[in-house]
Amino acid sequence: MEYAPAAPISIASILSPQNILRQVFGYEAFRGPQQAIVDHVVAGGDALVLMPTGGGKSLCYQIPAIARQQAGHGTTIVVSPLIALMHDQVGALHEAGVEAAFLNSSLSSEEAATVEKRLLRGEMTLLYAAPERVTTPRFLAQLDALAERGQVALFAIDEAHCVSQWGHDFRPEYRALTVLHERYPGVPRLALTATADDLTRADIVERLQLEEARQFVSSFDRPNIRYTIVEKKDATTQLLRFIEREHEGDAGIVYCQSRRKVEDIAQTLCDAGLKALPYHAGLDAAVRQANQDRFLREEGLVMVATIAFGMGIDKPDVRFVAHLDMPKNIEGYYQETGRAGRDGAAADAWMAYGLQDVVNQRRMIDESPAGEEFKQVMREKLDALLALAEATDCRRVRLLGYFGEKSEPCGNCDNCLHPPAVWDGTDAARKLLSTIYRVQQMSSISFGAGHIMDILRGKDTEKVKQYGHETLSTFGLGAEFSEAQLRGVLRQLIAIGAVGVDAQAFNTLYLTEGSRAVLKGEVTVQLRESVSTPSTKRSRRAGVTAPAAANLGVDDQVRFINLKAWRAEVAREHNLPAYVIFHDATLAEIARRSPQTLEDLQGISGIGEKKLQAYGEAVLRVISLSNS
Repeated sequence: MEYAPAAPISIASILSPQNILRQVFGYEAFRGPQQAIVDHVVAGGDALVLMPTGGGKSLCYQIPAIARQQAGHGTTIVVSPLIALMHDQVGALHEAGVEAAFLNSSLSSEEAATVEKRLLRGEMTLLYAAPERVTTPRFLAQLDALAERGQVALFAIDEAHCVSQWGHDFRPEYRALTVLHERYPGVPRLALTATADDLTRADIVERLQLEEARQFVSSFDRPNIRYTIVEKKDATTQLLRFIEREHEGDAGIVYCQSRRKVEDIAQTLCDAGLKALPYHAGLDAAVRQANQDRFLREEGLVMVATIAFGMGIDKPDVRFVAHLDMPKNIEGYYQETGRAGRDGAAADAWMAYGLQDVVNQRRMIDESPAGEEFKQVMREKLDALLALAEATDCRRVRLLGYFGEKSEPCGNCDNCLHPPAVWDGTDAARKLLSTIYRVQQMSSISFGAGHIMDILRGKDTEKVKQYGHETLSTFGLGAEFSEAQLRGVLRQLIAIGAVGVDAQAFNTLYLTEGSRAVLKGEVTVQLRESVSTPSTKRSRRAGVTAPAAANLGVDDQVRFINLKAWRAEVAREHNLPAYVIFHDATLAEIARRSPQTLEDLQGISGIGEKKLQAYGEAVLRVISLSNS
């Protein structure tokens, strides 16, 4: 759909970024490095911005777009691959009184033509478009026409990690964006991402020709997110227990690797009385869109999805993100977990992983048609994630360390809250390797993990007897180890490359060159004890924000509930998620202050001039009725 032109806002006194922040968006102060970024870009500088999800990246280009247009520089082009983000951000900008539009596949040809005409007439402050469209001859010709008049203010390239083959979401079409610098060298460029390690960052700089750009790297820490990683035993039951104990009635996202698993888990959650929907690329496009819209607009809904879901989702009150299958790397894990707690309130990142996850990820890398250099980088990235999963020290220190950031133990991850016991698995590792070696020598064929562990633990199974493996010298040699312990050892051996997995032969195990160092005792294997997830309810960490309405009094709660009901009606009328109208934090502050006049509403965070004009009287009526 195309948005009708937004009601104009008064710009006589808002030329400064600070005034734009306050009068258009309703915020009194910038956060973190936002002001430095905005000032640099408004002045015409190029920049690469790394800022965590929820850190306020969009304001870093929206405010310069407004300021540069007022200074006569024309329209800002925002490059984004995300239709959902375009729709929500354009809707939010219209709510704030800013002219904006998008060009994507959701528009009819007539609607797209109308947007293009408005662009050429200079009627919009920001235009969102996908990278595939931006680099077409038709769109470039339109940019040429604008550039000749000096009416291209800024190129903002969102999700910039997509340009890098080392990133977790590489998109070849991003490579073609180099044409923007080559064709319009005088137009400043701002590349933004929430996730990039040093290798990916260097690739972004090279691919987008940002060598001279100033880099702004924010802290990657999301202190409101609690990280928990558990050993996978019965993952579905573990997930249900986690949700029921800690997040009953909360909005959340559950990530699974396969489409079938997505549908199975969604159905299981529904059968357990939870509101859950599936999302994956195999669903009909209309069903997928309807499910996404419900997730954005309804409260307390759980989306079960493949990684196809999530980018561009600005829903602020996602209280948990759960992984039932391990991602490919830390970048993917960080990006996906970052969708929790965008409002700054306490949230959870929970993951269950096991031996099969390690096997599957290794297999996908080894079977990839990519070159060996690429495969090796991917193995190293997987190893870093495995090290995070197996870690016995602070998860957050490990996670931030991956992105080159030093930190202290956080007190808000499972290892800090429930320090795990550690045991030396070196002896078990050597015995496992010896068993694999002797089985291969005796049978000339390989076997899977379960059979190898049965031999080592001395289990006299039919399969053991069939192949005569009870006669091996290592039979029963590891009887003191539990199956869970040996699976942990195998995970580490596969992770460090000391054991290989043959995917073509039913995931059988074989020794590698890396086995030698372990067998010789040159490598030690330290493991965490296998423990169940703590059954206690979460205790909120000091300094972590509670959900917006958590600390409201009884009368305040009544006003808050009524304000949310009013907001839901407005959101339905505008076909927008409720948080685009007002965030919960804004409604909570209104409820707390109980304003009586429009002047009382001024200065409340999230209420700019346009929203005050559009909704001020209605908000006051809701407050008045709530107080009567």
